[in-house]
Amino acid sequence: MGFPPFRGAVRQIILASLAIYGVILLLMSFAPAIGQSVLVHGILDPEHIRQGWLWQFVTYAFMYVDPLQFVFSLLGVYFLGNAVEERIGSQAFYGLFFGSVILSAVAGFGLSLSHVIAQGAAMGSGAAANAILMAFYLFNRGAPIMLFPIPIQIPVKWIVLFTAAVEVAYLLLSHFALFYFILLLGLGAGYVWYSLFLTRKTSVRVSENYFSLRNGYYRWKRRRAARKFEVYMRDQNRTVTFDEHGNFVPPEESEKKNGGGKSGWVN
Repeated sequence: MGFPPFRGAVRQIILASLAIYGVILLLMSFAPAIGQSVLVHGILDPEHIRQGWLWQFVTYAFMYVDPLQFVFSLLGVYFLGNAVEERIGSQAFYGLFFGSVILSAVAGFGLSLSHVIAQGAAMGSGAAANAILMAFYLFNRGAPIMLFPIPIQIPVKWIVLFTAAVEVAYLLLSHFALFYFILLLGLGAGYVWYSLFLTRKTSVRVSENYFSLRNGYYRWKRRRAARKFEVYMRDQNRTVTFDEHGNFVPPEESEKKNGGGKSGWVN
């Protein structure tokens, strides 16, 4: 029944959101023109994106006006974010948060190019909160969680489905507004990010590909250096031999026929 710890990447994201929202509230109260300008430059607006305001793919997640939207978005980050961060680490959690924010925004902007759906503007970290919810579900598929303040344990899959259903209803009622598309896309972005970067199988595959590329690069450098050395030695009227792997072959080894050693020592 206790609250999750307030620490790590979750703490930093929430504190940054609180600070930015506090500044926006003060500006809207005492300098409305400046506050409105901050919102115009920060929220996700497809019209501005087409003009090159690419920073909005990130900044919209920290723009809020409605206090309830602010509270519910950050509650989603806080209550489930700590469990996900403990599972994947702070750096990967930052990646999940900002990656889902950007993926949702890019997909929403792509839909807006139809000029029929995904119109209007979007703001808030609801997409990231939904991505965290999806990641939590994928890590804990059979786990029940307790929705504060309701003292009832509910399987997390039903919470995911309920969240999606409510947001689809709002999407239909808003005539397919960009704001609700971004929220739904957050669930999809969480699934994509989990599949690409957070599963152990994916991590092993990425590591194998990295080391394979690195080793291939070193083998190419060795063969290149061997060819240069052979040219240099021929200029000195001396002959040296290297095999196809760039390994030096001593003269007595290079004269061996089948059954002899293929190469000598590795330099």
